[in-house]
Formats: sequence, structure tokens, C-alpha cells
Amino acid sequence: MIRPFKPDDKESLLRIFRLNVPEFFDKKEIKDFAEYLNQNTETYLTVEVDNTIVGGTGYYVNEDDNSGRITWIFFDPSYSGQGLGKQSVEHCLNILSKDNRVEKFIVTTSQLAYKFFEKFDYKINRIEKNYWGKDLDLYEMEKFNK
Repeated sequence: MIRPFKPDDKESLLRIFRLNVPEFFDKKEIKDFAEYLNQNTETYLTVEVDNTIVGGTGYYVNEDDNSGRITWIFFDPSYSGQGLGKQSVEHCLNILSKDNRVEKFIVTTSQLAYKFFEKFDYKINRIEKNYWGKDLDLYEMEKFNK
């Protein structure tokens, strides 16, 4: 189930986030994610399986470039391969595609996850080495809202 974030979810999400460090996120991003949750509760979603929090994802509209963005998507590694990422991205794209301000979709990810986003027709715009941390490169990807 994908549902709106509740403040009580924060500690569970931070625990799961830490399970993804250092493989998918740099240690310094733990603080960044916590701050994001403090400021963006209205556009963050919690993912549950059998009433257990297993991950989350966020989305927002950047009015500077009319883009809809998916951000901070991650899951408990023990739930990998169950289609939760696909469901979460489709859920966010559905929300964002209904917003008249959104002309394109952008995601910033790494070399470890960009192939996942290619399945949704995202194309690489830019790569920046060691952007997120040592050996974690930025892959900025884009697709247009149809």
C-alpha cells in the first residue's frame, strides 16, 4: 500500500534508509533525507506491506522548469524484487501527470539505479562523477509529459 507520509513514519523510514547506506546512498544523505521529511511531508509517501513500513518515495513540482520530480525512493533491501519500486514510480507519475504545470519529469539518481528509470522511458541528461559521495555518481534523467 502506498499512503501519505505521517510524522510517526519518520524513524522507520530513517532506519530503512540506513539499510541502503553505503550501497545506494552516501552516509551524509541520512541528514539530508531527515531534513527533507521535516520540510516536505505533504508530498512524501510511505510504502507498506502487510501493515509494515518497507520504504518510501517523494515527488514535487519544480515551477522553475515546469518539471515533476520523483525523489528519495528507497526500500528495505529484503523487499527487493517485489515490484514496489515500479508501483511507487507509477503512483508518483500518475499524480504528477495530472498537474497542468508539469511539462516533463526529472529524476536524479545514480549509476546503480538509472537502468530502473530507463524502464519508464527516462533518458540520461547529465552524469556527474562522485556527486552524491565517493563512487556514487549523479545521473540526471528526463522524460516528457504526454
